[in-house]
Amino acid sequence: KNVLMKLKEVSGWDKPLPAGWGRGVAQYEFFAGLAGNVVVVSKKDKGVKIEKIYSVIDMGTVVNPDTVKGQVEGAVVMALTAAIKGGIKFDKGQTLQSNFHDNPLVRINELPEVEVHIIANGGPVIKGAGEPGLPPFAPALCNAIFAATGKRIRRLPFDIKTLV
Repeated sequence: KNVLMKLKEVSGWDKPLPAGWGRGVAQYEFFAGLAGNVVVVSKKDKGVKIEKIYSVIDMGTVVNPDTVKGQVEGAVVMALTAAIKGGIKFDKGQTLQSNFHDNPLVRINELPEVEVHIIANGGPVIKGAGEPGLPPFAPALCNAIFAATGKRIRRLPFDIKTLV
């Protein structure tokens, strides 16, 4: 509940968006931590543009906030890459991609603003910072796309520039 309440506070999800815009939210919890994302998109030409990403992570105890922020931002980059880039393909049990030249990551100019918020209420357990930020991103993005366009995304990766 704390993550969702913080996401609501920082993203303003209870405020209306302009026509053609959408907001999506998702949260994920597992043994290493808890995180959530709100993604805001707008319709552009035949696709959508990601306007902003809000990420909240519940860490319990935080040793270095800058490292946590970097880990969450990196998780968003990896998750966005998995959602909208070509992905890894196989042929006869072998990968067709060999490195980043034929399976590129999202570049800095493709990344919207990412706002990271850390909940650090203390406690005896230090939780993971890298893993929890990745799983909720694609569901939040797909929920935002549905809110903006009425189109459900059923497969990843997809071309964000040609959705509508």
